[in-house]
Amino acid sequence: MVDLISISPMAKQQKIGDAVQNYGKRLFGFIRSRVKSDEDAEDILQDVWYYLSSVVDIEPIGQLSAWLFRVSRNRIIDKQRKLKPQSLDDLAYENEEGEMSYPESLLADERNPETEFERAYIREQLFAALNELPQKQRDVFVWNELEDMTLQQIADRTGDNIKTIISRKRYAVAHLREWLQNLYEE
Repeated sequence: MVDLISISPMAKQQKIGDAVQNYGKRLFGFIRSRVKSDEDAEDILQDVWYYLSSVVDIEPIGQLSAWLFRVSRNRIIDKQRKLKPQSLDDLAYENEEGEMSYPESLLADERNPETEFERAYIREQLFAALNELPQKQRDVFVWNELEDMTLQQIADRTGDNIKTIISRKRYAVAHLREWLQNLYEE
């Protein structure tokens, strides 16, 4: 059987401590210059140190500094790949009437061939997703989001309980989010 641990735990701990002391500030600066916040840089640096500590035998790592910077670069790339687009719900705010509103900048009317194509594509995808919804969920979503009816107005119109209307809207939004996930990733 091959001995997986060729270095004593104390010696490994000492090497990791030396690496943190010798490379910590430079690695943090390297990472910080490539991410949006100190918190993100600290998280990535912590991942790098954790990854180093999980390596069974650090002796074969010839150039520890090059290895640490490569691992840092890979962690930065991983974090950027995992970034999720901001949800429209995160941008919404409640106006004086208690209705959800969105910043005017989201509704800006820039017209050029590219934005027209994107709008047409998004519209097409939205209506394809809407067509998959059950009729009652689709009606609630369309009336609330596209025709600016309040949920209470919809409840009054349909004769259903407001909680039922809220539930239908929630299911519709959940379905649309799932269905349009690929569009968000683009």
